[in-house]
Amino acid sequence: MPSENSEIQARVERLRSELRARNLDLLLIDDCEATAYYFNYEVSVSFYRAGFIPAEGEAFFVLRTVDVAPLSERASIKDIVGYPDWKDPVTAIAEKIRQRGYDRARIGIDLTSHALTVQTFEALKRELPHVQFVDADGLPWKMRKLKSKAELEKLRKGAAINDAVMQEIVTAAESGLTEREALRMVVEATLRYGGDGTSPVVTVGKGWDFLHGHVHDTALQKGDVLHLELIPRVNGYTSRLIRCVVLGDIPPELDVLSRKMIELQDKQIVAMKPGAIAKDVDGIMRLGALDSGIRQDYTNITGYTVGYYSHRAMRASDFTWVFLPSSEWVLEEGMVFHMYTSAGGIAISDTVLVGPNGGERLGKVERRLFSSNESARLARNVA
Repeated sequence: MPSENSEIQARVERLRSELRARNLDLLLIDDCEATAYYFNYEVSVSFYRAGFIPAEGEAFFVLRTVDVAPLSERASIKDIVGYPDWKDPVTAIAEKIRQRGYDRARIGIDLTSHALTVQTFEALKRELPHVQFVDADGLPWKMRKLKSKAELEKLRKGAAINDAVMQEIVTAAESGLTEREALRMVVEATLRYGGDGTSPVVTVGKGWDFLHGHVHDTALQKGDVLHLELIPRVNGYTSRLIRCVVLGDIPPELDVLSRKMIELQDKQIVAMKPGAIAKDVDGIMRLGALDSGIRQDYTNITGYTVGYYSHRAMRASDFTWVFLPSSEWVLEEGMVFHMYTSAGGIAISDTVLVGPNGGERLGKVERRLFSSNESARLARNVA
């Protein structure tokens, strides 16, 4: 896939420039998301494995022999070392580093990596006593800040899948349906509409902290709120969307609440322009919710980075760039976020691209609280 290889190479060249600026000879890359981003390949950490990108020269990768062929199929690099399962992975990596002449180098590492355990790091230091290991301060993650055209295409496809799936599930919601049945429908529809997989959250909304709730087998009853967070994967990329469906008519208090939440978040999305300070964007939703009384406190973030996520789910969300009262970073055109809010047993969210004139929702599904009664009427009219 030449276009994909050229995309990867462009990322590598940007990374090399940063390594030179930091006076690093080599960067160790071992987190699933980072190996996918720079090598177009990820594999579990059952056995330690790592890729290396030098400031100058050819990249290389060391991993189990059984995984060499799958890596070779996806990656354009040629210098791949496989080790047998009875060999210590760190020993194999150290041998390769010495062979390439980096045994006295400044090697950048990501101390936030889930793959680089304390045990593995200590073993690397013993094997390579003359190497200066330097914390790269989350560099493999921070370099993913701005999305390329190819990445945006995947995110837009995911958003389109969300729109189609949400419409289908909202229309099917009715009393007697269980959360598990709704979850099955979401998974099936996601695959049918072209997603590679999904890990949605389907539960009954209660309070504001139900966002990570469990799936239950209890039948939905009139008055329940079905919470639907859709998370399809498209070549590893995920757009996210939250909508809620009230079983029966929408109570007046929930109608007022949902309208206020949407009003505040709409203002927040409009404010997502290049040059905006993240804490100011955050404050529109956070302070607005507190001042209007729809939340008594607001301890969670109001948005976070979306892009490539490992299907191994070491991190369910990417918090490299988040919206908090302490977020001093500046928004740039091409950043993409999942902006969400919740209160009173309902929630709403959209995947938002920072465009030249403000935030652009990648999805098109209507921003409102849905009712199963309304959905049933809609279904009859369509039929």
